[in-house]
Amino acid sequence: MNFFNVEHEIKKIKNELHNSFDVVDRVLQKGNIIVGFIYLKSFTDNLIFSTAIYEPISSFDKQLDFDNIKNLVQANDTKEIKKEEIVENILKGAVVILTNTSQKILSVDIQKFNARAPSEPPTTPVIQGPREGFTEDIKTNIGLLRKRFYSPDLVLKNLSVGRRTKTQIIIAYLDNVADKKTVKEIEKKLKKIDIDGVVDSYYLIPFLAERPNSLFKQIGNTEKPDIVCAKLLEGRVAIMVDNTPMVLTVPFVLLEDLQNPNDYYTNYIYSTLLRFVRLIGSLFAILGPGIYIALQLFHYNVLPLKYLITIADSTQQIPFTPFIEILFISLLFQILYEVSLRLPSYLGLATSIVGALILGDTGVKAGLISPPAVIVVAIAKIALYTIPEQSAQITVLQFIFLLIGASVGLFGIIGGAIYFVGYLNSIENFKTPYLAPFSPFILKDNKDGIIRVPITTMEERPFSFSTPNKRRIGK
Repeated sequence: MNFFNVEHEIKKIKNELHNSFDVVDRVLQKGNIIVGFIYLKSFTDNLIFSTAIYEPISSFDKQLDFDNIKNLVQANDTKEIKKEEIVENILKGAVVILTNTSQKILSVDIQKFNARAPSEPPTTPVIQGPREGFTEDIKTNIGLLRKRFYSPDLVLKNLSVGRRTKTQIIIAYLDNVADKKTVKEIEKKLKKIDIDGVVDSYYLIPFLAERPNSLFKQIGNTEKPDIVCAKLLEGRVAIMVDNTPMVLTVPFVLLEDLQNPNDYYTNYIYSTLLRFVRLIGSLFAILGPGIYIALQLFHYNVLPLKYLITIADSTQQIPFTPFIEILFISLLFQILYEVSLRLPSYLGLATSIVGALILGDTGVKAGLISPPAVIVVAIAKIALYTIPEQSAQITVLQFIFLLIGASVGLFGIIGGAIYFVGYLNSIENFKTPYLAPFSPFILKDNKDGIIRVPITTMEERPFSFSTPNKRRIGK
């Protein structure tokens, strides 16, 4: 039987890894047995390698063989692998052990990353409730999910996507709660992805979405384990990607982003009130500037006389048309927002204050822009972040309705709104209507729609999603 020429095999492996500087190999000879170790020092724990692998083997005073080596290794994650799996295991942080007396190969996972500790995510802060957030390490994220389900019903399926990155992806769902057809469809779509690499979970969204070229968000995302836990309990499926704290959830409905984690940790009446505020705020953010420009250009006769006089007095010295004025102010706010995102925090705050207060006030005093226009655009831009998860889509819609209002007035805005509602109504996300539970109208699901009722009355899981187990409270 032909056994390994250890030095030759290590040389081949190093050549396959292009002799990168962080590839480490060590050869140990004891009597007639040669043991070879090869690993990456960049994210393999060198201390554990020395104390748990190399020292126990080198200090063994009896005849060494492969089985002895396997028993001597003081690490939990050990497995036998095939020859063609050597490079893959090394790249995942394992130490590969070869011997010249056996065709068996041992892989010991002692991967070490400088992972960020779980902390409250900046995107979804809460006043009350859990403050843990996912990190960039998928093992930590699995642990954060596992500790919320002391039940064997939590299923985790492992996939690898990306020809070069081979990024680890976990599909998480609850057995007998999630729809198996949905799970299979997600798995099928992920396995069909043929791409060089997956850097972030957002790379998967176009491959999972039913309409990848659509403006509207079709896949849910969150950084909070408690939100993922709640969605799994509703019968949805979570997709976790290594190296990113953002976890995807499907199916997704538009109503989700109107809801907020704080809603479930405060009084249900107050939560309902806040949801109406968010709805009104988002509608004003989308339609406000467009309606203002339409009233000023085409329908000024419907405005109260005193308000009309105020607008006329404030705009008579403005050198721009109302449309150019609103567009200029909107672009100014958008530029300030982009600048504040990219500057260091101590400069971003100062820039925002200078831009919003000094430039705005100076522009009004110089007669370049009018106070009503500044107020309308400012309120619209602030209201945009009542639903921060939809801020990108709302910003685009804001500019679309601004152009419609300036072109054809209120009738165009009404027509545009009808078109977009009809378009949203035509979207299905893994067999789930995008506007559920309003279209189609599902009375039971409206217990947690815009109006929220006490959790004791939510006895069944949402009927918007396909699930074999509808009962949530009681038998």
